[in-house]
Amino acid sequence: MMDKLLNTIKKFIPKPVFSFFQPYYHWLLSFSAAMLYGFPSKKLKVIGVTGTNGKSTVVAMLHAILDEAGGGVASVSSLRFKIKNREWKNTLKMTMPGRFKLQKFLRDAVSAGCKYAVIETTSEGIRQFRHKGINFFMAVLTNVTPEHIESHGSFENYRAAKAKLFYGAKVHVLNKDDSNLEFFCKIPAQKKVLYSKKNLPADLHIKLEGDFNLENAAAAYFAAKELGVPEDTIKSSLEKIEFIPGRLEFIQRQPFLVIVDYAHTPD
Repeated sequence: MMDKLLNTIKKFIPKPVFSFFQPYYHWLLSFSAAMLYGFPSKKLKVIGVTGTNGKSTVVAMLHAILDEAGGGVASVSSLRFKIKNREWKNTLKMTMPGRFKLQKFLRDAVSAGCKYAVIETTSEGIRQFRHKGINFFMAVLTNVTPEHIESHGSFENYRAAKAKLFYGAKVHVLNKDDSNLEFFCKIPAQKKVLYSKKNLPADLHIKLEGDFNLENAAAAYFAAKELGVPEDTIKSSLEKIEFIPGRLEFIQRQPFLVIVDYAHTPD
């Protein structure tokens, strides 16, 4: 409601004036939302998942693992909102919700007794300071390949926007097979966890197809392990996942193959 009101006011401000004050406008929105809902992220262990590809899958995997571990978990991604066993579709046409909606979601997670919140965090959301006012414990990087160049102006600007999530997080979980590893390793953290699909246990057998899903599983596996989840629980959770909606989702196999896959990036 507050986002809509402020967007209406914005229409009456000359564009050059708004462009100058835009960063302050977005920062004020984020701080106001966090303050209104009592800074709920301080009562949660928040994990932000960012990257070009695989974010929604890693969020879904982490939710499944932490749910089985019994800590009480909430998550938000381009696919859905979920607080413990209550789930509803993300129909906002944006992966990362507006500040007030996101802070309310976190407050509802606290009220439901959740210990963890897993948030799919986008470069667009970061550029608009939607991550501000959220106390991130852990930041997870899947990979970085060219995307949203028309919005950020260059790949370097896009990558720098992703990096802003990591400056506030205590623990960094990084893909050591990604070509941008060195760039992200330079960002200070209390602890850095480097993961690779090559380091997954040999006896882990996930049902999801595609080599890239091994990378997604590795991100979730080593993030959960760092959060203190027993390895047997992590493996059991990952092996139970049949599919991720809209992500290499097999609708039918006979008499011909039908797959739904939200693969829209050059990579």
